[in-house]
Amino acid sequence: MSKPEYTIVIPAFQAATTISECINALNAQTVPREQYEVIVVDDGSTDETAEAAREAGADQVVTCQHKGPSVTRNTGVEAANSEIILFTDADCIPLPTWIEEITAPFQDRSIDGAKGTYRTQQHTLVARFVQLEYENKYDKMRGRECIDFIDTYSAAYRRRVFRETGGFDPAFPVAANEDVEFSYRVAQLGHRLVFAPKAVVYHRHADTILKYVRRKYHVGFWRVRMYSLHPSKAISDSHTPQSLKLQIALMACLLGSLALAVFQPVLLLISAALLAAFLASATPFVIKAFQRDRVVALVVPFLLLLRALALGIGFAAGILWYVLPRKLCSQRA
Repeated sequence: MSKPEYTIVIPAFQAATTISECINALNAQTVPREQYEVIVVDDGSTDETAEAAREAGADQVVTCQHKGPSVTRNTGVEAANSEIILFTDADCIPLPTWIEEITAPFQDRSIDGAKGTYRTQQHTLVARFVQLEYENKYDKMRGRECIDFIDTYSAAYRRRVFRETGGFDPAFPVAANEDVEFSYRVAQLGHRLVFAPKAVVYHRHADTILKYVRRKYHVGFWRVRMYSLHPSKAISDSHTPQSLKLQIALMACLLGSLALAVFQPVLLLISAALLAAFLASATPFVIKAFQRDRVVALVVPFLLLLRALALGIGFAAGILWYVLPRKLCSQRA
């Protein structure tokens, strides 16, 4: 095989049931197959992930000890034979035009990274709500000349950015914010990143409340480390709606006022005002949801309350785990 133009890196852990469908979709792209290679990096799976990837037609299957998606992606980049690296996940199904769309921006030599989008074919209320969350964030990114936020379920970079940055940070051991932290770092070095909304992959979103809350907790937890590395991004980035940060703050105040209302019942009035403020902040999203999925719009306020609660608890746990011990150590030193 001659040197490919593109390399697709897929980190995979316990992905035996999904990796074949992902690779089959990659083998059926509009871009000629000889122009790209598919590398699956098996992150220490104990199931048949590696075997399934080989049988589906991956060009390389690299196995390594279980160290998380950052190390896994870095390993895939090291094994790549091209100068443009694409990323998707083992539970994603790229559309046939995915490679064509995610690489189109690189015709402009000034562009060093691109971000695509999710879709889903799921029908549960929670999964449809998750899709609306993503679409709300995509709306925020449309029309921007540059972005600073790329998550790697549908992404591409020039290889030179890995040489400059050293790749994904291994200090993130799970799939939560490690890809976003990398994109922040790349953007801060002056590299131009863009949004490619037609680069679509289908995904299985969290489809139960428990899975959704667990996912948001982990996102909140690891965002503490990310913001400690990039504090300015706690204020604003190209992807996160400001209303989300407001809702987390309102939820924290609401819980505090409800707790204190045990001793001062008059604080229930403040709690009611805080709840009203939360619902008011959710109104634009509810309206947008109503235009796209009227049934889901009915449960949006409840799910937004759960989201703020899970993210807030995760963030608080992250502070206790990551920030406070380091401050105590520095004070003792």
